[in-house]
Amino acid sequence: MISRSRGRLVRGGILVAAALAILVPIAFAVGAADAVASEPTLVVTGSDGTELVAVPLDDDTEVVIEYTHSVEKTLVRDVYVAGDETLVMTRMEFSSFGAGLPSQAEVTERDGRYVYEPPPEEYATLHLKTGAVADHDLIVGDERYDVAALSGYGAVELTVERRISTPL
Repeated sequence: MISRSRGRLVRGGILVAAALAILVPIAFAVGAADAVASEPTLVVTGSDGTELVAVPLDDDTEVVIEYTHSVEKTLVRDVYVAGDETLVMTRMEFSSFGAGLPSQAEVTERDGRYVYEPPPEEYATLHLKTGAVADHDLIVGDERYDVAALSGYGAVELTVERRISTPL
């Protein structure tokens, strides 16, 4: 009876050792993946799922959607910053009041333009329908992207993903 218990213990010990031999490298691999630096990346995807733009973001990088208001024919800028895998709208800048612009909201005037600072709202996915009249541009830091042309004047989605940074 004692040998039988010992046999179970040994076999149980072997099973535990075998399980650890499998699980420990997996745990280290997962830990190593977490240790690799990842950075927020703005990703613009076309309606067919094609990735059109992928730009790494710093904590304070502004993401600006700039377009011409379809009725007023004036410049509008929607300004966002990256949250935790989200976009957070910080302000809207415009030159005249028109359809879809915050005419009843409290605005300030800066450099001849109206600035609306809405309560913070996070967007996991920002849906944007571009067009030839509005001619939407995306400005990230010092880079400008003609997302209207890149998407064939179609719909795009903007998301923030954590991507592994690649050294230069």
